[in-house]
Amino acid sequence: MVGIMDYRNQTLTNRFILLGLTDIQYLQVFYVLIFSVIYIITVLGNSLLIIAVLINVHLQTPMYFFLTNLAVIDICCASAVVPEILVNTLSLDKSVSLAECALQMFLSLVLGTTECLILAVMAYDRFVAICRPLHYNAVTNKRVCILLTAFCWSIGFINSTIHMALTFQLPFCRSHHIDHYFCEIPPILQLSCSDTWYNEVSVYISACLIVISSFCLTLASYIYIISTIFRIHSTQGRQKTFSTCASHLTVVCMYYGTIMAMYLGPHSAYSPERAKITSIIYTSVTPMLNPIIYSVRNKDIKHTITVKMIKKCVVWF
Repeated sequence: MVGIMDYRNQTLTNRFILLGLTDIQYLQVFYVLIFSVIYIITVLGNSLLIIAVLINVHLQTPMYFFLTNLAVIDICCASAVVPEILVNTLSLDKSVSLAECALQMFLSLVLGTTECLILAVMAYDRFVAICRPLHYNAVTNKRVCILLTAFCWSIGFINSTIHMALTFQLPFCRSHHIDHYFCEIPPILQLSCSDTWYNEVSVYISACLIVISSFCLTLASYIYIISTIFRIHSTQGRQKTFSTCASHLTVVCMYYGTIMAMYLGPHSAYSPERAKITSIIYTSVTPMLNPIIYSVRNKDIKHTITVKMIKKCVVWF
């Protein structure tokens, strides 16, 4: 039987070898269990949200339209990364083809970029609903919602295509061992023996234009929302709204913060171990937390899940 070290010593010209999270056996078992639970919660939580919105006409509003898009992104993001972690941890053959690596990078970039923009759009939607309620129906009508969502997905595809093309035209002669658990730009750039200055600059530019601008828009929206909350006369209403916004903002800051740490850090200071932890947060943890923070605490969603869905299940059986 060929061991893990044998695979690491191979020189494969058309394949990459993902070194994964760890070589320690008991930690591998721990990671498999943890990520299996994370994946199940992510898929189940986001699927329940999508179903709840589909079966309850009262939830088919702009806010839940954007939440549904976020749920789809989270399911796809988790499905693009977490199964790879499980396969990579359990399998002796940790190699992936160039095409598989490119596809994984493309999908993770599309979904990550789109989620950054969708979170900003959702924050703006909440800003209009709370701070400009009289203008809400005019500003967030169906056509505007569809156009905003299409714009987010389009930017995601364009950004991903550019970076994938720039990354995979590089010669990878230094090594084919990726010290990561999936194909991501920073660890792959470490493998190239050519100058990656243009790649690094393009990453910084897109991160500034997409991630930082989205974060600033989100933060500004929540600042206005919180200032409006403090003007609410009802103490109970103020506490409830502030609690909801605080939990939203916490997850949003965690998501944007880890992405900025990954893509805006200096190339020379790149650390594989820190990069793995950072990537886990925005590819696995936040997709699991989003349906909990954004919807499970919402009484309309809980009512739909606990009452309407149960009734439908009883009728079917």
